Amino acid sequence: MKNFILGLAVLSTVVMKAQTQIIAHRGYWQTQPPTTENSIKSLENAQNLKIYGSEFDVRMTKDGVLVVNHDEHHSKLEISETNFKDLEKEKLSNGENFPTLKDYLKQGKKDKSLKLIVEIKPDKTKEKEDELTAKTIKMIKDMKLESQSEFISFSLNICKEIKKAEPKFIVQYLNGELSPEQIKKEGLDGLDYHYSIFDKNPTWISEAKALGLITNSWTVNDVAVYDKLKAQGIGFITTNIPDQLKKK
Repeated sequence: MKNFILGLAVLSTVVMKAQTQIIAHRGYWQTQPPTTENSIKSLENAQNLKIYGSEFDVRMTKDGVLVVNHDEHHSKLEISETNFKDLEKEKLSNGENFPTLKDYLKQGKKDKSLKLIVEIKPDKTKEKEDELTAKTIKMIKDMKLESQSEFISFSLNICKEIKKAEPKFIVQYLNGELSPEQIKKEGLDGLDYHYSIFDKNPTWISEAKALGLITNSWTVNDVAVYDKLKAQGIGFITTNIPDQLKKK
């Protein structure tokens, strides 16, 4: 009987791992009433959904403060060319303060079951990218969030710098031009590509899985696209409609 129960537990674990997992894109912000992407409230909303993870974007101000924002600009201010004290004067559209990475991670730490998918945005020079990457890693380690954090970037340099600093960190590449075999050769853990890339390269998901790589696709906001990728065995989906796809 014990062996039977153990077998059921193992089977259940395998099935769970085989299921396509949901990641909220810049948090869960398309709520009623709606909030704002990359806001602390959007992260809290994602935590309440009980999904795999929530993705967010990290940039660095002129004076070296790490902030959470997708675009190069906050309001009309270019983040990399503006000091934080000037950026924080401009609130988010939902009325929240402009979030620092530290404050964002404090909220993330409140729910250890939700993975924090850290997208480090490309910067203007390799030196700036390396500084941004090193500071992000240090903050995550200082806050003891290593096991809860995974990393993605459009910059191959940033991806490789993360692996160089912390080989055990999970790092996936976003840009889409590298095949699964090339991703493996670069020493990265997976490919996180726009769904159109998988349309053009229909064997890449199976090739990546055969190589032991993680597969993810963004930004999937169409149920038909989700169903197609799920049928191909994709591991993760990043979406603006995590509440809807969670029910699938």
